[in-house]
Amino acid sequence: MAVTSQEWLRDYALLALRVNRQMAGSATGTVLIYRGPQEWRVQAESEDPPAAGQLADDADALLEQVSFPPGRAAYLAAHVRALRAAARRLSGQILPLPEYARECLGISAQWLPEELFEDAHDRLHTALPRGVGSLAERQHAWQAAHTLPPERLNRLPALVGRAVGETRRRTSTIVPLPTDEVVRCRLVSGAHFRAAGEYEGGVQSTLHINRDLPFNLADLLYVVAHEGHPGHIAESLLKERLLVEDQGRLDQQVRFMLGPSFVISEGLGLHAQDIVFPDDEAQAWLTDNVLAEYGMAPDGSDFAAIHRAQNILFGVWANTALLAAEGRPDTELAAYLSRWALLSDAETGAALASLRATGMALYVLSYFHGWQLLDSWLTAPDRSARVRRLLTEQLLPADLQSAG
Repeated sequence: MAVTSQEWLRDYALLALRVNRQMAGSATGTVLIYRGPQEWRVQAESEDPPAAGQLADDADALLEQVSFPPGRAAYLAAHVRALRAAARRLSGQILPLPEYARECLGISAQWLPEELFEDAHDRLHTALPRGVGSLAERQHAWQAAHTLPPERLNRLPALVGRAVGETRRRTSTIVPLPTDEVVRCRLVSGAHFRAAGEYEGGVQSTLHINRDLPFNLADLLYVVAHEGHPGHIAESLLKERLLVEDQGRLDQQVRFMLGPSFVISEGLGLHAQDIVFPDDEAQAWLTDNVLAEYGMAPDGSDFAAIHRAQNILFGVWANTALLAAEGRPDTELAAYLSRWALLSDAETGAALASLRATGMALYVLSYFHGWQLLDSWLTAPDRSARVRRLLTEQLLPADLQSAG
């Protein structure tokens, strides 16, 4: 019997909530951002959990009745396939990570050649200040030279607020933003992330910054643009207004983080600073508005080149996830991260802990592959129009691959 579009969306939301409940129950964490009707959440949380195999069957049933216009149908079907793959994994059907990534994320996540990382190392060698020691030691020295002193950590929310104002101003020249938007900054402890942007509904959002980690002021705009504008907060806010409120697309409030849309989101986040601060504009703004206050004089480094190299080195994390999925020992994973991502011992330990969190071995693939996909797609005369599409349309990796 045919179902209405509203019934289909309800069943889709319930499937996502049920899959998330089982995945979050098997380890710490959640893989769903849900802002849909609360009665659906209550139903999913109060019932006896269906078997994972039943959830996979429910996904198959949804795929048989995706009665929406072609573009939207393709988008929804891709996310149902991701949920089906997750349900099958919960039931014990373990695919190799590249196949699991193809089913969930819609990308080809093969082993990346180390020549890619060697090129990033060459970029860092040129972009970092001259100094003694290995490349990793020079990078850590550069980070330390720009780290906000711990005794002045209480100033960080104000600095973040200043950066939010500038990133919002620049983003608004590409796509209109609500003038009454409020973005707070909250310092948190015990988090597994460096920073996270949380859209809370309406015009309210919060940027969460991990106070347990040293904060590199040279990364201020890189972090704030990624998590805020034109990154995650801007995308969430604009799609809530344009897709949910204006078009009734409730599925936009059901965001399965192991689905293909997050490849686009993380790619956008990693390009966010470069979008609104092309060339050396981020470094110039930081030099004029932040660094001088803390006695951080120009040292000949090239912030934009350093950040581009760091984006490329997210590929090291992708390769490490593949190694972890093969069952390689932690000592080998740590050595790989240290050699190619230039991580310290403490950073390596945190990275391994992150990869063990719920879904992260898959999710981490979104960073490099999303960045690489957008790196090609945004190199076009209509770059601003393409950024607007990323912020306002439901797109899949396949849409960008086919568009060229």
